[in-house]
Amino acid sequence: MRRCIVGGSAALLMAVGLIAVAPQAAAGCLYGGPVLSKCDGPVQPDGTWQRCVGVAQWVPSGLSSHLVPVKHCDVMGSDQPARDVAFSDPPMHID
Repeated sequence: MRRCIVGGSAALLMAVGLIAVAPQAAAGCLYGGPVLSKCDGPVQPDGTWQRCVGVAQWVPSGLSSHLVPVKHCDVMGSDQPARDVAFSDPPMHID
């Protein structure tokens, strides 16, 4: 019985330790402006990150129409080619 408790406690401490030392996900978002949202994923070791931009798309529907949010994602970084201003502004990571 004691071995089970000691073994379970050791496994729990190891799991907590791994979670504590894991790198934190630094992601941030901006809302409003020319797009609905602009969110950055965590910075990768090579200095790049994924940016997702949410825009409204006009969808005709019978006699009426409505706007639907659409998400576009691409890789950002210092050595990435230039994109349209709505996507690449700001050129640095959003925290």
